[in-house]
Amino acid sequence: MKSLKNWLWLLVFGSLWGIMEVVGGEAFFRNNVPHASVWLSGWAFLLLATARGIVNKPGSSTVIGATATLFKLVYAAPYFCHLLGIFYIGLVFDIGATLWMKNVKKFSWRSLLTGIVTAYGGYALFAVTIAYIAKFEPWLSAGTPNLPKVLNHIFSGGSLAALTALVLVPLGFKIGWGSESAVERRSKWAMAGALIVLAVLWTLGKFIS
Repeated sequence: MKSLKNWLWLLVFGSLWGIMEVVGGEAFFRNNVPHASVWLSGWAFLLLATARGIVNKPGSSTVIGATATLFKLVYAAPYFCHLLGIFYIGLVFDIGATLWMKNVKKFSWRSLLTGIVTAYGGYALFAVTIAYIAKFEPWLSAGTPNLPKVLNHIFSGGSLAALTALVLVPLGFKIGWGSESAVERRSKWAMAGALIVLAVLWTLGKFIS
């Protein structure tokens, strides 16, 4: 990923994810919106797939996840468990897209599989890490990992996230594939627009945090 243009797109998509985590995440959790993490994951799935349709390079989705994580770290209270969850979604999507979406330019079962694996894989990695490695207090019961809570997060939350992924990941890829040629034709304008959007998002972060 040596192209400056590609890096700009990844930073833009990561920042779009990050600002939703700051604005939507804070509102959802403050108002106890049911399955808040699922709604946020859905937005992430859409952005990750759209970006991958434009920049289909190994590592690109991890960069987007890292950017979203940094955005939230800078502009929201440092809930490190949330940051970990964001990064894991980007990482697992990257692995899935690298394995199954290389050179794919039309709808297939591969996009569905990428979405499902991202949902269950991201939720499972998060739950296992937070309960068994970090031993975060809310995930413990009498000092030991709360297995029912871990399983509920993976199979209940993960299943709801997987359902959103079945719709939003193929949709995101379709948007990305459709945008790729337009971006290439108007490369200079696209780069200028990406820079402006990036500046606006990080400036907005200062005012909404």
